[in-house]
Amino acid sequence: MQWIKALISCVCFFVASGAVAHTCLAAETIRVNGSGSCLDMMKPLVQAYGKIDHDVRIEMAPPLGSSGAIKALLAGSLDLAVSARPLKPEETAKGARATPYGRTPLAIVAEKGCPVATITTRELEQIYAGKTYRWRNGEAIRLVLRPREDIDTRIMRTLSPGMESAMSAALARPGMIVAVTDADAYQTVVKTPGALGVTGLTSVLVNRLPLVTLSLNGVKPSPRAVASGAYPLAKEINFVTRPAPPPAVRRFLNFVHSPQGRAIAKKAGVLVTARPATYE
Repeated sequence: MQWIKALISCVCFFVASGAVAHTCLAAETIRVNGSGSCLDMMKPLVQAYGKIDHDVRIEMAPPLGSSGAIKALLAGSLDLAVSARPLKPEETAKGARATPYGRTPLAIVAEKGCPVATITTRELEQIYAGKTYRWRNGEAIRLVLRPREDIDTRIMRTLSPGMESAMSAALARPGMIVAVTDADAYQTVVKTPGALGVTGLTSVLVNRLPLVTLSLNGVKPSPRAVASGAYPLAKEINFVTRPAPPPAVRRFLNFVHSPQGRAIAKKAGVLVTARPATYE
């Protein structure tokens, strides 16, 4: 009798083990990374997709930035990158494939104690050039900059010829705060009295950041304002894959491009410009 019980136990163990192994093999993982503002857009999309496809797990580690994520994708460490800039020729040559999805306003943001609700291009030029260094209430303005080659810096330079030189002056001044990542930038603005900086509108809306989103020349940053050209500052959102993305990635991208996915992205502050697409 004892050997029969032992045999039954072994059979049950192997059947259970086989079931677990089958479940593990059936479950697919999508490893995603990219720009901080792009990943913030991804948060509600991932949450919604998880309610539809229970066989896929989407992993998003802290943002590597556009360049870091594309490099990791090409190395095989990621399945999908979400970039705030176009591909470089060398990235395309290595096999990266980008699909433009939309744009989100690059918002001018200030610490919640900021005494103004709008700012002009001329005022920004004066602040970044170091000619204006206090708010109306007398509090010191503390600029939160991004690195010289960061996409946010490059976008701000396009605002006006005066802003081009003002950005260079700000980056050259000693003792300036320079935030390396999108998250570093908006978190520094949130916690620094008198702070002024920029971040993607997706980050403001999805994370419900406790800061002041300033109007620029009287225009509030919004997808509609970007579409009309009334708001001039916007960050790209591109999905980047290798030439033959896994089936799980294709299914997820089909969802992102679906009416439901597009509506979620729009609510997160994205002007979706991509046409409905099917990834076969």
